[in-house]
Amino acid sequence: MERTDPDRAAGGASAGTASAGTASAGTASAGTASADTAAGGAAAGGAVGGAAGKSGARGLGSFSYTAADEEKFRGVRRMKTTATGLLVLVAVVYTLATWAKNSGAGGWAGYVAAAAEAGMVGALADWFAVTALFRRPLGLPIPHTAIIANKKDQLGASLGTFVGENFLSAAVVRDRLRGLAIGRRLGTWLAAPDHADRVTAELATALRGALTVLRDSDVQAVVGEAITRRADAVEIAPGLGKTLDKVVSDGAHHRAVDLICARAHDWLVEHGDSVMDAVQGGAPGWTPRFVDRRIGDRVYKELLRFITEMRDMPAHPARGAIDRFLRDFAADLQSDTDTRARVERLKSELLARPEVQDIIASAWSSVRAMIMSAAEDDRSELRLRARASLLSLGSRLATDERLQGKLDGWIEEAAAYVVSTYRGEITSLISDTVAGWDADDTSKKIEAHIGRDLQFIRINGTVVGALAGLLIYTVSHALGG
Repeated sequence: MERTDPDRAAGGASAGTASAGTASAGTASAGTASADTAAGGAAAGGAVGGAAGKSGARGLGSFSYTAADEEKFRGVRRMKTTATGLLVLVAVVYTLATWAKNSGAGGWAGYVAAAAEAGMVGALADWFAVTALFRRPLGLPIPHTAIIANKKDQLGASLGTFVGENFLSAAVVRDRLRGLAIGRRLGTWLAAPDHADRVTAELATALRGALTVLRDSDVQAVVGEAITRRADAVEIAPGLGKTLDKVVSDGAHHRAVDLICARAHDWLVEHGDSVMDAVQGGAPGWTPRFVDRRIGDRVYKELLRFITEMRDMPAHPARGAIDRFLRDFAADLQSDTDTRARVERLKSELLARPEVQDIIASAWSSVRAMIMSAAEDDRSELRLRARASLLSLGSRLATDERLQGKLDGWIEEAAAYVVSTYRGEITSLISDTVAGWDADDTSKKIEAHIGRDLQFIRINGTVVGALAGLLIYTVSHALGG
């Protein structure tokens, strides 16, 4: 598609000089084909280079003409001088040979004149074709000239389409990735301790960077909201009931009852006076004090006896009462609507308290500090486990063909999805970049990179044209003779 305009320009040059001879026309066509090929390569090279390292439209940087390009263009000028000098030389030879032929110098002059004439035609045709790629020859508004400047956007779009159809297809990507055996190579690489250490260090650095970027207030808000929302969405009463029923059935609560009885007994022993004073303080004012003291002492001794018996007698009736109460409460938590509703209200009230929210939010700070410390310490359990896991994964990948196939399949599917889904966006980078280039700078830059080779086309056109003209003249004379 990109070669249509160079062909037309070259065809026009050849047609314009056809009167000079069949050889000259053939030379012009050959030179034009070479120019066309070079131009296509120039456009493609410029576009790919720009897409890789430069930017274009939609905020991308310009494809500017640099000092390095100017240095290369000096070499192009030298080759232009050489090619033009050769044209001047064959023109001088043609003039002298024609004069010698008309002066009766001999048959050789006709051969030289024919060769020089065809050489001039070939040189002029190729000069036109090469020049038409980058600018208008002699500044004349000839159609289908200044091709790169005028067709820059079309060339970029064509290149983007070509890359998308031939390089960014799912089949091409799959075949290429399948041949790379990424799973096996990755496993072999990870199995080396040095590589595992390197990956572990890079992961630790990335983790520290991610934790540094994250704002504590944002994470705390997210964590608090997630925990609260999760707690609100789940009814806890049935679960608590099942747990409590299991605890009572296994007798696991007996130790707690033993501890409470022991602590209650010790407290009563240490604070007997406080208990008796509390009993006496609650007595009516009209009762005698000695009666109050007798009652207080009696209550204290009965209470102490009761707690002591509970502590020392596993089969105490009060313990049985506690067991029955816990069983009934466990059943109510699972089946009684009123009890379950009360538990849910209590849960909501607790979650709404600022103290609980602060505890939930502060959990992130503790986790963050722990992770940061572990990531910075080469000998931390986190990094040692990560390294061991990488080594184990590498060893499995290097030897387990099934695991290799699974990983390769995942990579192929992911790559195929990306190129299939985003192929338009990827190829548009090429077309948009080329569209953003300045037309004059693009032409000058491409000419600076390939112009020297294009000048050889002019030289070759001169030489080949002269040889073709000499051959045709010789054959014509032989047939005529």
